[in-house]
Parts: sequence; C-alpha cells; structure tokens
Amino acid sequence: MATQRTEQYSHEQDIKNTAKMREILDTLPRFCRQYFRGIDSTTSARTRLGYAYDLRIFFEFLSQNNPSLKDVPIQSYSMDILRSIGKEDVEEYVEYLSYYVKDGKTYTNDERGKARKLSALRSMFRYFYQSELLDRDVTALVPLPKRHEKPIIRLDGGEVGQLLEQVDDGAMLSRKELSFHKKTRIRDVAMLTLLLGTGIRVSECVGLDLQDVNFREKGIRVHRKGGYDAIVYFGEEVSAALQEYISEREHAIPQSGHENALFLSIQNRRITVRAVENLVKKYASRVTTLKKITPHKLRSTYGTSLYRATGDIYLVASVLGHKDVNTTRKHYAAIDEDRRKSAADAVQLREPES
Repeated sequence: MATQRTEQYSHEQDIKNTAKMREILDTLPRFCRQYFRGIDSTTSARTRLGYAYDLRIFFEFLSQNNPSLKDVPIQSYSMDILRSIGKEDVEEYVEYLSYYVKDGKTYTNDERGKARKLSALRSMFRYFYQSELLDRDVTALVPLPKRHEKPIIRLDGGEVGQLLEQVDDGAMLSRKELSFHKKTRIRDVAMLTLLLGTGIRVSECVGLDLQDVNFREKGIRVHRKGGYDAIVYFGEEVSAALQEYISEREHAIPQSGHENALFLSIQNRRITVRAVENLVKKYASRVTTLKKITPHKLRSTYGTSLYRATGDIYLVASVLGHKDVNTTRKHYAAIDEDRRKSAADAVQLREPES
C-alpha cells in the first residue's frame, strides 16, 4: 500500500512534467516529437522536459543567427535544418551560451551549463543518426566543455549542531519569521533532522507518505531518482524528531488529495521542494554567511560524515542512491586524500626505544 501511494505522488509529478512538455513541444520543430517518443522508454519525464527546454534554446539561437531562418517559424523547421548544421555552427552555439539575452533578461552559462545543453543537443543528433535520418552526427565532433571541479560545500560538525539548534529555538529569526516558526518548528526540526540524518534528496523527502515511515524497522521507503523504491534507515535522533512531528501531524486536517503526505505546509498541503529549499536557506543563513547551504548541501554533509565514519565508499554510494560508485568517489575525493595521508604513519617499522 505504501508503495502504491509513493508511486502515486511520483506519477502526479510525471503528469505535471508531461503537461509542461507538451507546451514546450508546441514551440519546437515537428520532428522533435519523434525524437522524444524515441527516448521515452529510456528517460524520465523530468529528463525529457529538461532536454526540451535546452533544445528550444538551440533552435532560438538558429532563428536569431541564421539570416535565412529569420522569418521562418521554428515549428515549421524540417530535418534539412539539422542536415545543414556543421561543426562550426555547434561551436558558435556553445559560445553563444556564455551570454545571451531573451525577453529582456540576461542568461549566462558556466562550463556545467554549457555541457548540459550540449548533451541535450548531442542526444537528439545521435538519435536521428542512429535512426538513419541523418548521414552524420556533427555534435560528436564538438567536445563537451571541460568542467572545473568546484569544492564540495558542506557543513562541518559544529555547524550541523548550530543549524539544528537554530531550527529548534529560532533565536536569530526576525519577528515575522518567528510567527511562522511557532507553527512549523516541530515539522522543520523533523525535516532537517531527516535530511541531515539520512542524506535523502529533497524530492524524496517531499514525496514521503505517512505509510512510508516504519519506526519498528527504523526505515523510510523513498522513491529514488531512477524510478525505483528503496529503504533508507535512520537512527535514534531522526526517529525521535519524526515521532514528535507525526504526533502533532495527527491533529492536522489535510486538504483533499494530501491526506497521506508526511510533511504538510501551513496550508495543509504536501510541502513543495521550493518550500524546503527556502526554509533551509532561512535557517542556514543564520549559521554561516560564507556557505550557500541548500538541501543538496545537507545531503553532501551526510555523505561526508558517513564516509569519514566508515571509510566505505560503496556503502556511501548505496545509501545515497548513486548508481555509479565513481560519482560518489568524485564527490568525496578530498576526504579520500586525507585518509591516504593518515596512512603514512599507520604502519610502525621499528619498535620505539624504551
């Protein structure tokens, strides 16, 4: 039953993404529909929506920078457009992504943003090339921008304690914020304790139903990014915070359709990802002004703590839901370096002189 309810929430999100997808498809060339149908079984609705947004930027770039396309509606572009594109056109597009203006708003992309948008373009060209609708895939000739690895931002041990204390007592909140804090304190403590104590994603957190929590097993059922369910276990601190919140939650009257949601907003609806992001920002800004703390940074904080405690990168990957352990290893390379340095004095070659 819990699995069905978790899948129901996930299904609702897929429906919303599909509806947005249809809106974007109406602004793209007709042949893009074939591409998205072709990748439907191998990608999530959220991934396809991201690709659609990125491809729209590419076709808008063509419309603005190719004189022969200036007065041609993007929706009427034929496959001949893709056949006419050369390596230099793709390189110019990547350069364009550094800075462009749309509807009076300025957009910029760093290496990561460029790489993501080029990946979306590569996916479409590869699909049509493998479908033998294109004779060549020019995007394969343009390498992805080299990413400069950014330091992983996370809270240290002292800051974790300060953050939870701030959530609990609201000592540094404004008068207006304190009025909300009185109503949400127990919920906020439970939510941040859960994020910090399990490393689950914010999307997994807001998707939790009451039936997904099992105190006897000390586990929660989460719907992972790849579309599968997994059990994530929690400790005593998380258990205590959740039990206090659920006791309070029993007195709430959820709005229709939100009866099963674990975490409710003030309006008694399932809390949203944006709301969790805002409350993390609100509390974390009182703890540190040097670090931009988001729910994902709380996930990194948990992963760091778990790796330092166990030294088991495979365990960290499994708990965080990483399909590829190399993804985990990349994030925690700095800690790995510290562990290797500590090995220098771990082996004693001679007995100390008495």
